[in-house]
Amino acid sequence: MRPVLLAVALVCAAVGYAWFVPEGGFPTWLRLRDEVAQAEDRIRTLERQNTVLRDEVAALRADPFVQERAVREELGWVRPGETLVRAPGGGAPSEPSVP
Repeated sequence: MRPVLLAVALVCAAVGYAWFVPEGGFPTWLRLRDEVAQAEDRIRTLERQNTVLRDEVAALRADPFVQERAVREELGWVRPGETLVRAPGGGAPSEPSVP
């Protein structure tokens, strides 16, 4: 009976030590589990962003209207005879240029 109690006590001590040891115990496991969950969330967000960007690249390669819109928005270009009107907080370039 005594060896069994000693074995149980040793197992309990080992589990208790492994549970609370700072460099590899239960708190570390919880922290790492949270970090993995955050990393997986970030991966999902980046995958969605990549999908949107891939779709935008495909549209820019294939559709001339999308190309023109992108040039107008990004570079602030206007065609001769057009007037550029900007809303406050637009974020477009300050001076339009004519190609």
